[in-house]
Amino acid sequence: MLAVLTELARHPLGISLEDMSRAVASPKPTVHRALAALRRAGLATQDGPGRYSLGDEFLRLAFAHHEMRPDHVRVMPVLEHLSTRYGETTHYAALDGDDVVYRSKVDPPSGGVRLTSTVGGRNPAHATAVGKLLLAHALPDDDAVRGWVGTRTLERRTARTLTTADELVAELATIRRQGFAVDDEESDPGIGCVAVPAYLLSPTAPSGAVSVSALLYRTPLRRLVEDVEEIRAAVASTRSAAAAPTPSATEDLP
Repeated sequence: MLAVLTELARHPLGISLEDMSRAVASPKPTVHRALAALRRAGLATQDGPGRYSLGDEFLRLAFAHHEMRPDHVRVMPVLEHLSTRYGETTHYAALDGDDVVYRSKVDPPSGGVRLTSTVGGRNPAHATAVGKLLLAHALPDDDAVRGWVGTRTLERRTARTLTTADELVAELATIRRQGFAVDDEESDPGIGCVAVPAYLLSPTAPSGAVSVSALLYRTPLRRLVEDVEEIRAAVASTRSAAAAPTPSATEDLP
């Protein structure tokens, strides 16, 4: 049933019973029973031609959960502030395995070109500023980084993406030293990003990272790097009430 529910999420326009059976590698009677149970719970729906899609109750639960997350609620004002300040897109993202998941996003109030990232969307951690920053926290030394890379194939998103253990070791060491991370066209051509940690749920471990992602023809990366202390100070205003005073750049990371 969980496999069926997950597959439904990949088909916003719906999917037939036959295609669903093929996708989850289960007999049609088994899949049909799972869909029937999901329909009874309001988590799936069926239209006239026999195509199934996620139900409104599933969407209601997902959005209600997202809106009530304490980190999501607390981070929105700073994302809005930074988006207005720089006229660029801001994100709040968390580490999930090899990827970062975008939990909140604010687009600039003006400007014809915006990023295609979405709340709930994923990107490889090694190719993003938020991901590299959170990996630097999760992997405290060079050996841990090499162990994490292991036999993984690090996807090359652009010509600038870091794809070897040696490159990632050096990069994460720099991030630990300076307390912030940058993405210099490593995930998408023409887009640069600066990310700082966000301590929204704990005074000692970041719940995620906040980034300012800019179209480089509009906002050069060097400007964001020059303003990193301002960005850090804005994000620090969202720290957990139990958190210690805002750390310096060299204290942010272990």
